[in-house]
Amino acid sequence: MAYTIDLTGRTAVVTGAGRGIGQSIALMLAEAGADIAVTDVKDEFTVETVGKVKALGRKAAGYAMDVSDFAASHAVIDTINAEFGRIDILVNNAGITKDTLIMRMNEEDWDAVLRINLKGAFNCTHAVSRIMMKQRTGRIVNIASIIGLIGNAGQANYAASKAGLIGLTKSSAKELASRGVNVNAVAPGFIQTKMTDVLPEDVKQAMLNLIPQKQFGQPLDVARAVLFLCSDLSAYTTGQVVVVDGGMVMS
Repeated sequence: MAYTIDLTGRTAVVTGAGRGIGQSIALMLAEAGADIAVTDVKDEFTVETVGKVKALGRKAAGYAMDVSDFAASHAVIDTINAEFGRIDILVNNAGITKDTLIMRMNEEDWDAVLRINLKGAFNCTHAVSRIMMKQRTGRIVNIASIIGLIGNAGQANYAASKAGLIGLTKSSAKELASRGVNVNAVAPGFIQTKMTDVLPEDVKQAMLNLIPQKQFGQPLDVARAVLFLCSDLSAYTTGQVVVVDGGMVMS
């Protein structure tokens, strides 16, 4: 039996969708038929993705959203729900890094990463949960990281935020499952983006040596995993962490 993924008639909210992995996810979901609410920290960051989604023939709109602000996140989600008529999918992708060793890390950098990466996902999940529970259907996908599974020197704040996000995923999945809402996470490994392109070549080579497939991932690789978790093909999958890393982390 052949299976196809058709998200026609569904609305997806993708945070941090202005570029990189977030943009790739938004376009992948749009190609499958979903209408897309593109959010990023500033309106101008959403313009490119909105244009590309519309070029695919799907409805799209951009929204400035500070995911770390509880009230602001709820206001944007309520606006999206009113303008699109429903929210079927939430992808918590917005995130930042502020890397340094623990002994050099200041309180501001610790707080900023936890506030956006973890609290931001909570804020948006909290905002959509009542909508999805009332609909008795929904998909929430949190973009975690393998760093949340294995840790990494110089990334204590980032690792803590992504490990916390995995815990949030599992707890949310247990709370929302009875209302038809699935919550899962995708944990990317080393994905080539503008953020990783600036790393020194020796660092990149050291990472490459740890990857059995001997190649870095692309945003499209992450987007494909998200598409599966947003589709009916994953109807019996919730509370899981899908690792997309070329075999870098195996347990």
